[in-house]
Amino acid sequence: MTSLVASSHSSASRSAYPTLSRFVRHRLAITGLVLITLLLFACFVGPHLLPHDELFIDMRNRFSAPFTNGHIFGTDPLGRDIAARLFKAGQVSMAVAFTAMLMSIFIGVVIGVVAGYIGGSFGNALMRFVDACLSFPSIFLLLTLAAFVQPSPMMITLLIGATSWMEIARIVEAEVKSLRERDFILAARMLGLSRNWIMWREILPNTMGPIIVAATLTVARAILSEAYISFLGYGIQPPNPSWGNMLNGAQQYLGQAPWLAIVPGIAITLAVTSFNFIGDGLRDALDNRSDS
Repeated sequence: MTSLVASSHSSASRSAYPTLSRFVRHRLAITGLVLITLLLFACFVGPHLLPHDELFIDMRNRFSAPFTNGHIFGTDPLGRDIAARLFKAGQVSMAVAFTAMLMSIFIGVVIGVVAGYIGGSFGNALMRFVDACLSFPSIFLLLTLAAFVQPSPMMITLLIGATSWMEIARIVEAEVKSLRERDFILAARMLGLSRNWIMWREILPNTMGPIIVAATLTVARAILSEAYISFLGYGIQPPNPSWGNMLNGAQQYLGQAPWLAIVPGIAITLAVTSFNFIGDGLRDALDNRSDS
């Protein structure tokens, strides 16, 4: 019986190399990984290589075009360097997205594991609560909540995390239901292992594949959500930059200085697309049937 329990962990380690091989062969996933690495490097290292920070105002160089006057992405209506603001905004947007992802994964995993393993009326009640939360369009729920709180990176992170865990809970609940009657779980019960041990030490490690895929896609959605609410004025507030409020400030200058919108728009597109590519690659790599 103990061998059945141990086999669930050893099989995961044996499958690591084929999984990595499948991921490496996924060209879009590798492209996304390279782009995200470059974007993170630019956001966190780039500001230290620029002569001015994101708040430095130079009225003599207002609306400088890209690659003029020492500004690689140009300047905004106040003469602030777009590259410095873009990289600083990337730090904020990435930090919000990753933290919101961790929060949503935590909530979704806890609810999904408990509902899936315990089942019965308690599990059904939890999932009906999840369904009720899913019945509200997340972006409208997010905007409604944002209108009643003081905008700050921390509050935006909490709001995004609190409105993006429901899909994860459903994914985890379905995985746990498919695992709870497997031989290694039955063996763990016969050995007298506690319910908490089985849920968190036996079942949860075997659901990590779908959770990892969901995490990458959640980061992409969190970046878009932060951009939405900041663009509409409920998120990160000027003068602190975010990709969303940079787009908001560029609206009235589209004809005069289109790069004000193009540069943050490209950054959002690259980040979201790259995380989606990585998620697709992880999904295919973690699917053992992809070798057949």
